[in-house]
Amino acid sequence: MSGKLQGKRAVVTGGAQGIGKAIAERLAAEGARVAVLDMDEAAAKATLAGEGHLGFACDVSDSASVDAVFAKVADAFGGVDILVNNAGTGRGPDDGSDQMYAGQAERHAQIARGETPTAHPDQLIHMSDAGWHKVIGVNLDGAFFCSRAAVRLMAAGNHGGSIVNIASTSAASGEGPMHYVTSKAGVVGLTRGLARELSSRGIRVNAVHPGPTNTPIMQSVPDTMVQAMEAAIPLGRMARPDEVAAAVAFLASDDASYATGSVLTVNGGSYMV
Repeated sequence: MSGKLQGKRAVVTGGAQGIGKAIAERLAAEGARVAVLDMDEAAAKATLAGEGHLGFACDVSDSASVDAVFAKVADAFGGVDILVNNAGTGRGPDDGSDQMYAGQAERHAQIARGETPTAHPDQLIHMSDAGWHKVIGVNLDGAFFCSRAAVRLMAAGNHGGSIVNIASTSAASGEGPMHYVTSKAGVVGLTRGLARELSSRGIRVNAVHPGPTNTPIMQSVPDTMVQAMEAAIPLGRMARPDEVAAAVAFLASDDASYATGSVLTVNGGSYMV
């Protein structure tokens, strides 16, 4: 029995681990040929077994790297039908994250001791230019560069397509590192702007809002914060990567043929958008 994406050609960025790996596996299981893009070329190539799938090294924050890789995908696949902009990061050099987390922990401790809190969860005053640009570059610029490259191929083929952007409920709640929140809010704006622009071409653009998900990126978050996040989730746990991948597969498929500009929230009820 063929899958819902049989014969489709897909690109998944940041596809060698975590949510991206789960997405690549799900799209392949649904019948798509998948090109996995990741900074780690060996891991990208190892993500999917079986004939027809590809793996490439790509720095999505570098437009030249993106364009070069999409040219290789076009040569191999003849075009692109699905793009999943998943590549993301929550940390950059000297970005103030350590000071922010330390300030949050101390402030909570002061409140728990019945003290008037004097500690602050400061990040902005510690944020370097490089730290800011790193996260914006990967999360937002990367989604733009890859969307542009994919749409050029979709338009040339005149066959429509589907783009799914991985955003975050932090874009709505404002919770999390400042540059990460800002980048994901930008991803939502990009999703809505592209949905309107590309509708005449039959290209649908949607986003998924994952909540806290059990992925390697969570390893940079202090255990106390992870425990607090889990305690605040109505379903009582973080998401599994495959649960986010299922939402992506739906939006990429014809089951979502009338959905564009939508943001599908998959967060266990922790924040209702």
